[in-house]
Amino acid sequence: MLPNSLRKETDLLRAISPLDNRGQQVSTLVKMDDIQVETKPLVDRDVPGLREAVQQLALKEHDVETPYGKVHCTMKGVPKGDRPVILSFHDIGLNHKNCFDSLFIHEDMQEITQHFAVCHVDAPGQHEDAPTFPHGYEYPSMDQLSETLPLVLKHFGLKSVIGMGIGAGAYILAKFALDYPAMVEGLVLININPCAEGWMDWAAHKITGWAHALPDMIITHLFGKEEIHHNHDLIATYRHHIMHDVNQTNLQHFVKSYESRRDLEIERPVPGGHVNARTLKCPALLVVGDSSPAVDAVVECNTKLDPTKTTLLKMADCGGLPQIDQPAKLTEAFKYFIQGMGYMPSASMTRLVRSRTASGSSIHSFDGNRSRSHTNEGNRSRSHTNEGNRSRSHTTDNQRAHPHTDSTAESSVDQAVPKSTEVSC
Repeated sequence: MLPNSLRKETDLLRAISPLDNRGQQVSTLVKMDDIQVETKPLVDRDVPGLREAVQQLALKEHDVETPYGKVHCTMKGVPKGDRPVILSFHDIGLNHKNCFDSLFIHEDMQEITQHFAVCHVDAPGQHEDAPTFPHGYEYPSMDQLSETLPLVLKHFGLKSVIGMGIGAGAYILAKFALDYPAMVEGLVLININPCAEGWMDWAAHKITGWAHALPDMIITHLFGKEEIHHNHDLIATYRHHIMHDVNQTNLQHFVKSYESRRDLEIERPVPGGHVNARTLKCPALLVVGDSSPAVDAVVECNTKLDPTKTTLLKMADCGGLPQIDQPAKLTEAFKYFIQGMGYMPSASMTRLVRSRTASGSSIHSFDGNRSRSHTNEGNRSRSHTNEGNRSRSHTTDNQRAHPHTDSTAESSVDQAVPKSTEVSC
């Protein structure tokens, strides 16, 4: 059987060859230079929705068996050699679709997903059309949910991941990284709260729960008061997601599990102190919107992590879901983060350059001693400086990522007490 391309050329030659009086094809020599063949690209990139359709074909859904029930995972793309896979984990009231789809289909994110496969993990019973748990089912704790992730990596044959989590998902990924540091190369933690819920918070939630429905409780967890009062369309959209995209009975189990979380008990390494301090060993990017209800918790988390490996990104004009409010800025920060890890050295960074020249609110800066109200680490310095005594390679990464930073400023900072990098944009 002839290949399609050769069969088409044969049919073309027959069409232009004359027939004799018996209707037989006459052999005719035709110069290919005389034939004008119209060439078209295999894929017309201008067709509306075609990119999304192709992406859907590349999605593979799996139910991974674990001792704590099935974990629904969606793999997008093919893992590339020993390169890590981006692994996402959502917050309470959400699943991977309504939590991360708007970020990962954003045009700026395509450059990243060309280099990395993505594995979206849904907590047990939280994915779309999930069946209701049977009566008496015991939902896994936050610690147990983190224990499912090594089994997810084993299922897909993965060696390591770059984690991206928000809220409950950020907590789970942080716990996973603390227990399995060799499996995690980097973490992007949005709205993370590493602390156990205090008894006053617990009581307040119980009292609130008596008077309000579960969706209202989750809305106040996801969004700040300003968003709730002014961005009615956004709140209505996510209220609909919470009520219709997630099984309500299963959701109650997940919420109770998160409210019962334990303190991660992380501690900032001190020069000359305990060698085996419990802290994240991998680079971490902490992200929070400036009007998010999680600001205080994220800033507190920043004070407990290794300052030589941690960057705090506070996003201006941004609420509780940075991946929804500011997907372009978050993607840009993610590219810088990946570059700092040694991947994608030639990634384009045009959007940040434009935002710097076009808007005074889009300024990335390294601040010196930060205000006590935010970090309890001294007064904020107006000079844009690198904070702390970082290694030469880390300094080079930050200078490449932030070319406007004064490269000589680091020597003016107290070398004995390293401080985390704080970035505002």
